[in-house]
Amino acid sequence: MSFGLSRGRDFDYEGFGLTQSDLPDPESGGVDPRSWFTDPARPFELEIGSGKGTFLVQHAALHPDTNFLGIEWAGEFFRYAADRIRRHRMTNVRMLHADATEFIRFWCPAAFVDVIHLYFSDPWPKARHHKRRVVQDETLRSMHRVLVPGGELRLVTDHPGLWSWYEEHAERNRRLFERRAFEPPPSAGDGELVGTNFERKFAREGRPFQSMTLVRLD
Repeated sequence: MSFGLSRGRDFDYEGFGLTQSDLPDPESGGVDPRSWFTDPARPFELEIGSGKGTFLVQHAALHPDTNFLGIEWAGEFFRYAADRIRRHRMTNVRMLHADATEFIRFWCPAAFVDVIHLYFSDPWPKARHHKRRVVQDETLRSMHRVLVPGGELRLVTDHPGLWSWYEEHAERNRRLFERRAFEPPPSAGDGELVGTNFERKFAREGRPFQSMTLVRLD
């Protein structure tokens, strides 16, 4: 599928974007994404479904002492976002073209992520497609494993069915996470929860938003 983002130009993301083919075999011990940054000791945050990279560009600019990894499955969005990050010279941001749930489950080490951002994820509204939703009991266990104690999974959606799904999964996994109110990051604009392209589009359409933060319990 083409989203028409290139408009006749090539994307350049060398040094700022990786693909799943760049990763070692997970059976060989996986990979530590902190090693992709100049200072691996910095706090680490991860965004699932970065789209055009709007949130990362806004948020990471305000947190230069934190490393950010955006994961995007759609190839054209990945290339656009990675090129955008390169153009902004954001050395504390990298993009990965991969399945985020598989990457977290099979490649990542334990207890290294401070925050996982999941904003306006595809709701997969048909019942037969619910298994494709990012939040599942298994993925919550994987996220709990990679988050540091007290680390956060931050969720925002405009879709009522997906919100109910989030609530059900948060309730079922209370032994792993404590549910708390969502606090907008400083990069969000006035009246915004996050400030992504999807949020701004849906706000113009008058859609209501729902949000929560799940905090990893020891």
